[in-house]
Amino acid sequence: MTPPLSLPNRTALSVNVNKVALVRNTRHLGIPSVTRAAELCLQAGAQGITVHPRPDERHIRGQDVYELATLMKAWPDREYNIEGNPSQNLMDFIRQVRPHQATFVPDSEDQFTSDHGWSFPQDAERLAPLVAECRALGVRVSLFMDPVPEQMAAARAVGADRVELYTEPYAAAWGMPQQSAEIKRYAAAAQAALDAGLGVNAGHDLNRDNLATFVREVPCVLEVSIGHALIADALELGYAATVQAYLACINDGHSAARAHNS
Repeated sequence: MTPPLSLPNRTALSVNVNKVALVRNTRHLGIPSVTRAAELCLQAGAQGITVHPRPDERHIRGQDVYELATLMKAWPDREYNIEGNPSQNLMDFIRQVRPHQATFVPDSEDQFTSDHGWSFPQDAERLAPLVAECRALGVRVSLFMDPVPEQMAAARAVGADRVELYTEPYAAAWGMPQQSAEIKRYAAAAQAALDAGLGVNAGHDLNRDNLATFVREVPCVLEVSIGHALIADALELGYAATVQAYLACINDGHSAARAHNS
């Protein structure tokens, strides 16, 4: 049985370094270094590193997964999250590396980027034994999910520890008339997850503009995984300043939430 949730004072920032690997793979020089990027982000205060190694190795390669696992041993207070489809190549990495967290994502092999979550009851039968295997290895499992409150109890029923709310619809609505309705959808889904005994993660297209509001409005977000926007910002600001800016957004969101609730 999963132990009771221990909610942190601050949402953890896990930096997805896939886009660093994407740039590196355009040449055969080994630069920019994925492990160096991860190290600089950790030094700047990021609480974790995320990778999504796809079968075609378009960005993160198998060797990156293992080199990052070695790096993370020097940061025992930080977390390593490996994402992917457990029906493809993910489980081999989980069995060998045993990261802190495995995030199951229902991507097809040729999918451009993650764009939807798991569905229940359709996916329950194939997910349950894979979730059980991860947990037997001591690996926490998070399921990539659309913000549908009615799906959260089913995610918990297959043994998941957390859900990662797919936030692209929220990001797309930012600054639009539907922004308020979208954030309410995510708040309701997060509350349903909490009620079911799940932890709540979030990710996809979160950035310096929309992150603070998300953290303020969505209850008890344990972790945000951010890659594309963060790495794009780092091209202009550098890794350290960028990570610190995202951590400031998270702090601003929590401060606003506390002020609202006081």
